[in-house]
Amino acid sequence: MDPLGARSQFVEVQTLSTWEWQLDPEGEEKEYNFSQQAFLSPFPYREDINRKIVLYNGNVALLNCTAIVNTSNETLTDKNPISESIHTYAGPELRDEMLKLKGCRTGEAKMTKGFNLAARFIIHTVGPKYKTKYRTAAENSLYNCYRNVMQLAKEQAMASVAVCVVSTTKRGYPLEDATHIALTCVSVWHLISVWLTSFCVSQPTYRKLLPLYYPRSEEEECASLPLIPTDIGNSEGEPVVPERQIRIAENPGCLEVDSEAETLDSDLGQVGTHAFSRMEGDVDKQRKLILQGQLSDATMQKQHQRNYNRWLCRARAEDLSDIAALKALYQTGVDMCGRTVMVLVGRNIPVTLIDMEKALLYFIHVMDHITVKEYVMVYFHTLTGEHNHLDSEFLKKLHEIVDTKFKNNLRAFYFVHPSFRSKVSTWFFTTFSVSGMKQKVHHVETLQQLFTCILPEQIDIPPFVLEYDARGYTIFPHCIRF
Repeated sequence: MDPLGARSQFVEVQTLSTWEWQLDPEGEEKEYNFSQQAFLSPFPYREDINRKIVLYNGNVALLNCTAIVNTSNETLTDKNPISESIHTYAGPELRDEMLKLKGCRTGEAKMTKGFNLAARFIIHTVGPKYKTKYRTAAENSLYNCYRNVMQLAKEQAMASVAVCVVSTTKRGYPLEDATHIALTCVSVWHLISVWLTSFCVSQPTYRKLLPLYYPRSEEEECASLPLIPTDIGNSEGEPVVPERQIRIAENPGCLEVDSEAETLDSDLGQVGTHAFSRMEGDVDKQRKLILQGQLSDATMQKQHQRNYNRWLCRARAEDLSDIAALKALYQTGVDMCGRTVMVLVGRNIPVTLIDMEKALLYFIHVMDHITVKEYVMVYFHTLTGEHNHLDSEFLKKLHEIVDTKFKNNLRAFYFVHPSFRSKVSTWFFTTFSVSGMKQKVHHVETLQQLFTCILPEQIDIPPFVLEYDARGYTIFPHCIRF
């Protein structure tokens, strides 16, 4: 039952628009232009869940719901704007009640009455202080904040919960990273027990990231799939560090042997095979072995995967809109074999004018989800100049960084309108710099040749390429080879 004498400025949470009806800031729905993806999103489109989500840009203390969340410090005396507003509207009784709680540890959650608030309860939690050196600990603590809040809501059979931003600016947690953890955790709880959740935030970060975890249509689900972080935790949304997972064998140490001699041999045979013995040693020693070429293929592959994952995390964190605006790399239809076609337009890459490291990050960001299955690339070399040509060092760096799936699942690379110089450069690069690429590169003189592999309606070709090809076909028909 709502408290008597609730002030008029209090907002009924049931009167707010739910997430399924909230449009983007422009006031209209987005149009998506992409081919259907073959991958299942870990956060599928659920209309029933979207009806339980509210994105509220306002004061959490003014919401009339079952419980609101307060973020504070370990002594529950923090003077951040959220906490001060809650204390102002709740009255002095709240401060007296909080003294009885005797503080709250980081990651824990404790509950009090709402007193003069419209909300019946207040769930108090303490977010972690963020330091890059202890990032993993901060991630786990922040996850525990949201998990314990949701756990209390479930135990008390609450009908609605208003969640504020737990990781305050004062504590230094990067907002976007914190938002991913919040949405990952809360979305998992909605699959277990659905109640009305209001995210009370003013930052545009939540509006940008909510579609990844709560897509409002199947189209938005597919469009958001490439943007979902690779590390979304375990089945409960909890951050996972594989190196710290404990692997326990069945009946450890119990060896079924027939004699004492066999027992001794078996015991000796177990040395070096348990989890602790298999742990990686000194990092500096590993790096030295890499330089000396003494690491095993499996260890080298693991090191390469870690390096690629670091680049992928950077690609997903940085603003690459300026590179995307060049329209130099995009996905189109499929080839004759049903494989995804990616287009690279050389003329749209002003190598001397852009940050090539950002270009590399954009390539990784776009291609990561494409390369999990077979694909082909079409590179239009048409009308390129010196300022468009990628140097061999950049290409070698790209080849060294990208995951093995980039190379293994690339079935063909169509080099359209090559010049004599580009043919020679390509031959040298694929022969002496990279392995396994030479047989995949196909020089295509005309679009008619390309259309024998990819139907015209399955590929978006820039107008200047069409014009150049038509002019070349008319003037130099004897140069066309099929």
